Amino acid sequence: MKIYTKTGDKGTTALFGGTRVDKHHIRIESYGTIDELNAWLGLIRDQEIAIPIKNNIALVQEKLFTVGAILATDPEKAILKNGKERLNIPKITANDIIFLENEIDAMDAELEPMTHFILPGGHTVVSYCHLARTVCRRAERMASHLNTMETTDIMVLKYINRLSDYLFVMARKLSKDLKAEEIKWIPRKKD
Repeated sequence: MKIYTKTGDKGTTALFGGTRVDKHHIRIESYGTIDELNAWLGLIRDQEIAIPIKNNIALVQEKLFTVGAILATDPEKAILKNGKERLNIPKITANDIIFLENEIDAMDAELEPMTHFILPGGHTVVSYCHLARTVCRRAERMASHLNTMETTDIMVLKYINRLSDYLFVMARKLSKDLKAEEIKWIPRKKD
């Protein structure tokens, strides 16, 4: 299989199912942003962090491939003529969301309660987490926009939303683990 097909040389690409759309179509932006998020998570996983966190990131990365595949499928062509689903991939389920919620709760239980917003930074790994979180929020905005145009799997929308919360708490947990200072955002009074 060759990497280049030349079929996108005129600015279009094919969704799963064969529908061709512009490369700037909101569906492409949605799953492209998920792909970008997955790359950031790979960078975080490559850092010197606890093995359980690395393992959880790898699980999330696998789920993001599923999310990307779902978003890359034309909903009108998701079901074949014989009634079978076009993609033979797992779905995003309530259990996937519960996993994130359980991990959020477990990490949060080890942290000081939040009393202020926190400025991103303090350690390179923590900054990577905040970058991933903001990319996740952008993916969520894209998927939400797509959902206003074409019905999108609600579990995908929920998963992306919960994932951004997970990434925020993971940044806080890694700040603690790496003994990085969390800088509270305290608005300055006007001079």
